[in-house]
Amino acid sequence: MRGLYLVTPNWDDTERLLALTDSALAAGAALVQYRHKDASAALRAEQAQALLALCRRRGRQLVVNDHLDLCRDIDADGVHVGHTDMAVAQARALLGKDKIVGASCYGELDLALSAQDAGASYVAFGGFYPSPVKKYSFVTPPELLDRAREKIGVPIVVIGGMTPANAAPLVALGADMVAAITSVYGADDPAAAVRAFGLLFEAR
Repeated sequence: MRGLYLVTPNWDDTERLLALTDSALAAGAALVQYRHKDASAALRAEQAQALLALCRRRGRQLVVNDHLDLCRDIDADGVHVGHTDMAVAQARALLGKDKIVGASCYGELDLALSAQDAGASYVAFGGFYPSPVKKYSFVTPPELLDRAREKIGVPIVVIGGMTPANAAPLVALGADMVAAITSVYGADDPAAAVRAFGLLFEAR
């Protein structure tokens, strides 16, 4: 796992969501997380299925935020859970060994170590910077990545207000993936934004 980790915005317009996601995948986004906090169950199922089909065509993986039942229903590639959601061990037990299970670890190395021990496929730290989407009550220090790289053997994702410019030092410190929402979906040229994120990993 390496590169841009694309997280979807809370868009009800499925056609618009698919069109921009397709453009981002064509430009090199490595993985998609379907996240829509306000969607109805019906809309969530419709969008997740459509995104999965798109990811299959593009040869990319789709993980579903929080909703493990939806992940299983559509046979998505995995699920992403927060510390207050389903436990990593439970998600791993329900999904089996071949699915992706990602874990939000905020700014806490101990959470990441526990998630790794419980079978997480990757751990996500953040937010590092102010986010227009998610309001964090804390700031994750970049120095955490130095300590994490010494102890964490699974891929590390960074999130929170990411742009190609401010993500660069985090990639240099060892981040394997950069998660972004607004920097791509809100960009004047989303494909160019994706390519700019991709260059961070070519330079490392």
